[in-house]
Amino acid sequence: MGFFVSEPGTHLADRTTIPVAVVGVGVFGRNHARVYKELEKQGEPVRLVGVVDSDPARAESVAREFACRHFVSIEQMLAGCEDVRAASLAVPTVRHLELARELMNAGIDVMIEKPVAASLAEADELLRIASTRNRVVQVGHLERFNPAVRASISLLTQPMFFEVHRLSVFTPRSLDVDVVLDLMIHDLDIVLSFVKSPVKEVRAVGLPILSGKVDIANVRIEFDSGCVANLTASRVSTERVRKLRFFQPNQYLSIDYGRQEVLVFTVGTGRGAGDPTVNPQIKVAKAAVATEEPLHAELKSFLHAVAGGSKPLVSLEDGRRALAVAIEINAAIREHGNRVGLPGMTKGNEI
Repeated sequence: MGFFVSEPGTHLADRTTIPVAVVGVGVFGRNHARVYKELEKQGEPVRLVGVVDSDPARAESVAREFACRHFVSIEQMLAGCEDVRAASLAVPTVRHLELARELMNAGIDVMIEKPVAASLAEADELLRIASTRNRVVQVGHLERFNPAVRASISLLTQPMFFEVHRLSVFTPRSLDVDVVLDLMIHDLDIVLSFVKSPVKEVRAVGLPILSGKVDIANVRIEFDSGCVANLTASRVSTERVRKLRFFQPNQYLSIDYGRQEVLVFTVGTGRGAGDPTVNPQIKVAKAAVATEEPLHAELKSFLHAVAGGSKPLVSLEDGRRALAVAIEINAAIREHGNRVGLPGMTKGNEI
């Protein structure tokens, strides 16, 4: 099956309108509903028909805000909106398999927020159901649609070293998973998509600080290609940082997710080729980036895949791959914690 991603400013032209729903309308789910409604108003062939949430008041509030129907269960939605063709699933990870199965069995394509599942066995079951039911399933690794990340893809040659930092202040959100599955998994997906090489070795350390699960972690990953990636994720920082830097022969790229900016440092071949404030041999440039809200790009990409029955940019296989590395990292964190005698490391950092 083919695949295409809409460029900023384009429309899902000449497509039948896709009726969509959002299951789970907490912080993430409400944003999905908002973007679907914005795309609808912008003329994209999509129609937000309903939202589902086990909290009736929340479901009703979001439905009122975005002018659609509200339901307290998928079963109730299916009885009231028989034409739903696609749905975003933004519920706690432990319910992904159960609810995605219900949606796919009803013939609905699904956008599943990350992490894709609570275990590799559950991810494999999602893959089996999607294949059996011939359903399109996209995984919500949002940073894959960050304009800065998308602008960097054409600049990739042979990445050999990554330094990644994702720091956030503490909030009571997403405490059903640890910081690796909550925050770091975004960067794991990006690094895996850039490197395209099997993981050879994982070394990691992490600590629970304010929750019952690991809140700060540092990881070193070595790939078969020889590439090495150092990643740090924290949800107990005093500042917000979302940056990825990588080195490849004769070049260094710095991606600022938040600013949607890419700086490219290239070794010059002649005198005067560089920026004298940095190094006369180094040329510094900003990559051309087409600014767009990542969630807009992500949901448009999902709708394109649904419309064409094509494989999405972030597939179930991609989601499983990132989950597998995250689980391996958590195992390494536990092993390190047990080895050095840290309390509470035999449990608490699993889903």
